[in-house]
Amino acid sequence: MSIAVEELAKKTFGKEGLAIEGYARALRQLPTIICDNAGYDSAELVQNLLSAVYKGLHTSGLDMSVGEVTDMAKLGITECLKVKESALNAASEAAEMILRVDEIIRCAPRQRDGQGCC
Repeated sequence: MSIAVEELAKKTFGKEGLAIEGYARALRQLPTIICDNAGYDSAELVQNLLSAVYKGLHTSGLDMSVGEVTDMAKLGITECLKVKESALNAASEAAEMILRVDEIIRCAPRQRDGQGCC
């Protein structure tokens, strides 16, 4: 997914392209976090995974039981598209809400006319 999002970022101008590129970087962090949590060398495994995907092996994935990149289809591991879409939508909405709160906090305070209750 990160590769497809990164390609879209290259075709998008302005700040929107930067935001899309940041989203691609966040997606690339997912396998790194999984490897780190499993106690494996994330740099090597993630690079091997990227290499496999760029070679066209789109069913490649991380087998954390042995710590290597393997063909997930051969292992019988599949993912439901609806579950993946739902998780990505929920994460994206949470990130958007955080950005909105950050923007609200950074806004200048509104001018008061001095006719308040206190």
